[in-house]
Amino acid sequence: MASKPGILTDWPWKPLGSFKYIFLAPWIAESVYSIMDKEAKEWDYTNLVIIPFMLWRILHSQIWISLSRYRTAKGTNRIVDKGIEFDQVDRERNWDDQILFNGILFYLSNKYIPGASYLPLWRLDGVIIVMLLHAGPVEFLYYWLHRALHHHYLYSRYHSHHHSSIVTEPITSVIHPFAEHISYFLLFAIPMLTIIVTGTASIVALAIYITYIDFMNNMGHCNFEFIPNWFFSIFPPLKYLMYTPSFHSLHHTQFRTNYSLFMPIYDYIYGTMDKTSDILYENSLKRKEESPNVVHLTHLITPESIYHLRIGFASLASKPYSSVWFMWLLWPVTLWSMMLTWIYGRTFVVERNRVDKIKSQTWAIPKYRLQYRLKWQKESINNLIEEAVLEADEKGASVLSLGLMNQSEELNKYGEVYVKKHPKLRVKLVDGSSLAVAVLLHTIPKGTAQVLLRGKLTKVAVAVAFALCQKGIQIAVSREDEYEKLDKSFGTKSEGKLVMSKSYSSYKVWLVGDELSEEAQRKAAKGTLFIPFSQFPPKKLRKDCFYHTTPAMQTPMALENVDSCENWLPRRVMSVWRIAGIVHGLEGWEEHECGYTISNVDKIWEACLKHGFQPLRVPTQSKS
Repeated sequence: MASKPGILTDWPWKPLGSFKYIFLAPWIAESVYSIMDKEAKEWDYTNLVIIPFMLWRILHSQIWISLSRYRTAKGTNRIVDKGIEFDQVDRERNWDDQILFNGILFYLSNKYIPGASYLPLWRLDGVIIVMLLHAGPVEFLYYWLHRALHHHYLYSRYHSHHHSSIVTEPITSVIHPFAEHISYFLLFAIPMLTIIVTGTASIVALAIYITYIDFMNNMGHCNFEFIPNWFFSIFPPLKYLMYTPSFHSLHHTQFRTNYSLFMPIYDYIYGTMDKTSDILYENSLKRKEESPNVVHLTHLITPESIYHLRIGFASLASKPYSSVWFMWLLWPVTLWSMMLTWIYGRTFVVERNRVDKIKSQTWAIPKYRLQYRLKWQKESINNLIEEAVLEADEKGASVLSLGLMNQSEELNKYGEVYVKKHPKLRVKLVDGSSLAVAVLLHTIPKGTAQVLLRGKLTKVAVAVAFALCQKGIQIAVSREDEYEKLDKSFGTKSEGKLVMSKSYSSYKVWLVGDELSEEAQRKAAKGTLFIPFSQFPPKKLRKDCFYHTTPAMQTPMALENVDSCENWLPRRVMSVWRIAGIVHGLEGWEEHECGYTISNVDKIWEACLKHGFQPLRVPTQSKS
């Protein structure tokens, strides 16, 4: 929002939220009717291609968003180093408003402007006219409109909304108040109306022109440089006719330079070109891929989870993971992404963060949760994890933390396999179990006398149960094999606090892991608090009970570039398995933390608090 919002700031359909596309209903209905009308002599393809063209524009922009986020996470040719936060994601959430706006105007033009319907597919003269009119009047008028928008009166009421984003993303290009978009459309309509009025218009000419505008807009805001030097060496005058991402990036960091639309010629003519444009361009091109200090290795969960990654849909990634009904509409894209991950078959960078002097990256294994449960996939997954470990070691990373199922006992003995196979590893492997134990111990409500342990026993579960017994808290299990495993692990140190119990009603605190059955949940007493010790949360079946998150902590504000949620966790909340790696790097610890051993729980807890990570509120406490 601009600092002093002017008239026509909000879009007309803002109150409708996600239902804004209902504005297209009358036009779609009319198009469908025209197809079904048997008396119609011919179809108006100009009208029929509007919706497909809108979908193409959305897809085109999404490709730029994903590419930009992937490239800036890796660091190659990145222009601005600063991070993006949730407020920018929220501000840019409705980037498709301008596509909807243009679509409505296209329908109106098609119906009411003479010569705007039943256009031919192709006419060369129309394409040439569009090119000349854009290079002349459009670029010239935009330059002076843009300078006017930087006058304090218009800037404070309108254009400051766009400049709220210092670090740009492709969609930043279309984040403007409604009134600004009206002025931009009138400007870009000059070539389109001209060819319509002169009878030289064609479907291809209009489609190419709008796609050109989208391409250049997205490119100018992508925050990574990719236009090679030889491009301008072949034809030197091109530097006056085409801008680069770094050229426009300076406009967002310096504000009073580089006003041109896509052709810098007017900045050269009127003396508003930033003197550092060429230097920033050269430096951005030379920038190498960033070497992280800490790597967190995760994996995909479901085929749809690709959309919830930071390189997927920005609006979905900024919210905790949950299944949404409209995802089934994207099944062709989902299938294509599954095929791509299967063919590509390599770990990829998802996001980057920085805290103090530590640069961290999150890498993802292109495998789904289901595949981790298949025995015949075990070797393939282990090979991918091993390759990631060696790559992190080669890049000079000091720590690699294993997230989700990348550290399961059945797969690699909590990461111990890689340490034994590569004893000279410089990168330290961290499975985060010690911090998970610490967080769970501090999550148990004060005054708790007994805890029921349910679900698959892991080393975290065993360690927590043992620590609670040492504190005088009774640990109950319902299965004999679980009792025998814990009793054997504890020896004589359980202090008589480990018991077998078939009754659930007396236990108000449950520590739960994977394989917790629905039947067991239904037997829990009203008001029971479920505290997961597993990487994945249990299914919430009981509305009269409380469910805590999987082991996690609130991140400090010093952690930069946090604009997406980690799986199902809330904003600025991070899993302990990921935090453990960051703290390991911040502290400079030189030992591995993986395998069957648990490190000093109190030591890592104090280190987390020292670096600003904070425990989460327990649900029963927050509602009291």
